Amino acid sequence: MDEKQIFLSPDLAYRLAAIDIGTNSIRLIIAEPLRDGTYRILDEEKETTRLGKNLSKTGRLDPQAVAASLDALRRMREIAAGFQAREVRVIATCAVREAADGDDFCRRAADELGLAVEVISGEQEARLAFYSVARSFQLAGKNVAVADIGGGSTEIILASGNMIEAIHTTPLGAVRLTDEFLGAGDTDLADFGRMVKAIDRKLRRATKKRFFQPHLLIGSGGTFTSLADMVMSLKGQTGLPLRGYEVTHAEVRHVLDRLCKMPAKARRSVPGLSSDRADIIVAGLAIVDRLMRRFKVNRLQVHNRGIRDGLLLTMIDSTLGTTSQDPHDQDAAIERFAAGCGVDLAHGRQVARLAGSIFAQLRERFGLPAEDGPMLEAAARLQDVGYLIDYDRHHKHSYHLILNSRLAGFRPQELELIANIARYHRGGKPKAKHANFERLAPADRERVRHLAAILRVAGGLDRSHSQRVRGVRLEFDNGAITMHVTADDLPEVDLWGARRRCKFFTWVFDTPLSVEWVDAHGAPQDKSGDAIPSANGLSTNGASEKKKRSETGTSTG
Repeated sequence: MDEKQIFLSPDLAYRLAAIDIGTNSIRLIIAEPLRDGTYRILDEEKETTRLGKNLSKTGRLDPQAVAASLDALRRMREIAAGFQAREVRVIATCAVREAADGDDFCRRAADELGLAVEVISGEQEARLAFYSVARSFQLAGKNVAVADIGGGSTEIILASGNMIEAIHTTPLGAVRLTDEFLGAGDTDLADFGRMVKAIDRKLRRATKKRFFQPHLLIGSGGTFTSLADMVMSLKGQTGLPLRGYEVTHAEVRHVLDRLCKMPAKARRSVPGLSSDRADIIVAGLAIVDRLMRRFKVNRLQVHNRGIRDGLLLTMIDSTLGTTSQDPHDQDAAIERFAAGCGVDLAHGRQVARLAGSIFAQLRERFGLPAEDGPMLEAAARLQDVGYLIDYDRHHKHSYHLILNSRLAGFRPQELELIANIARYHRGGKPKAKHANFERLAPADRERVRHLAAILRVAGGLDRSHSQRVRGVRLEFDNGAITMHVTADDLPEVDLWGARRRCKFFTWVFDTPLSVEWVDAHGAPQDKSGDAIPSANGLSTNGASEKKKRSETGTSTG
């Protein structure tokens, strides 16, 4: 019998186990996947081992915490075996990632326990946390900031709907900040003030560019669930579901002020706060407070799952095949992503077709790499995904959305080029001061210039969004290019759209470009339909423009 048939059989369960080794605690979750891609929890276990205790001071994992963590992993392995879990996946985050002896810890887990520990990056942490949020909350039509506060780091995701625009990883963790500023957890106001300034400084550095104003903050991790429990207790709402519980910024400030006035021992008796988090809760809530201030959000919603939930969901998807569309099917991946962003798909396909035709006719004459064609067409179909967030700056939002899309079938380097091509389909020329452009190698910068220039003209050829242009033919004569546009009827708006975008093309290819409409017999036509010698559009002296090329061009529209 096929393994998936066994998995789906109601009497033969397929069980999965996920273990998350964090800076503060280690968590296990064992579950049975369901047919709809969700799961039923069979067991959970958590042990607070403080693996990252004093890591910021020593650079190494605490020896006692290592021993306690290995013991905890041994017990969790036995629990998973008792449930006959078919697959056990173990990930480690900030503490193991940063520690000088993190590799030694992983080797011991493998040698002594037979557990393969996967140390994930901060970006991977963020993606797992966001995947969990996206599966639990209705994000459509919302700009959100998602924060996952751990013991050693905080990951921040900015997203519009289910589309990630930016990921920021910060060295802000409840355990790390407590070790650095608050000692045993008692709050000295001077030290607290220094900690707040440090949080603000690191948040400003990490989130220097804020791409939009979030409607709300969604928080995952023990700090947020503890906050919700305490607010519930204060308001007499004990027993309400944690997931989605809403807390205002004023309530965050109230709880934080109250806890700051208590010694660490007294906090252990605060209703809703677990004793093993009492010494680090002030640092954790300070992060929440400054995040809300930084992003100017007044309300947050609590998510009681997080990285381990995201990990388990990805395991289920892999097992069920729910996200197993052909991983190399670039076309399907582009279509799904564009549709998810509300793009005019017909317009995108038309621009891609015309851009591909222009590229093919220019390729040999200008030495354009053949492999750039598919990237240009992908950028054409995705150039407007940024409309999801904002019209005026949609080309800039398109860059970030594409870069963070992880589109199937594309390597990260290809996605970066596609994102840059889409970024410059309108607006100003690529400039050295643009961080996204500066990061590219010189050869790749030139590729982006060429492809973005083609894309601008192709986009203009469907300015009406009516797909009236049937094709284009380029004629090369005396150092100039004439673009013959074929259409059944005069595509007046599309000709206008292409002609006003010729300037950047001329600057990049050092060649004047004119655009004209031809009838079915190939004769140039004016608005009345009478044949005319030529119908020149916008063009400039390419040679003189080439001499002026610099990384600081002016806006070309």
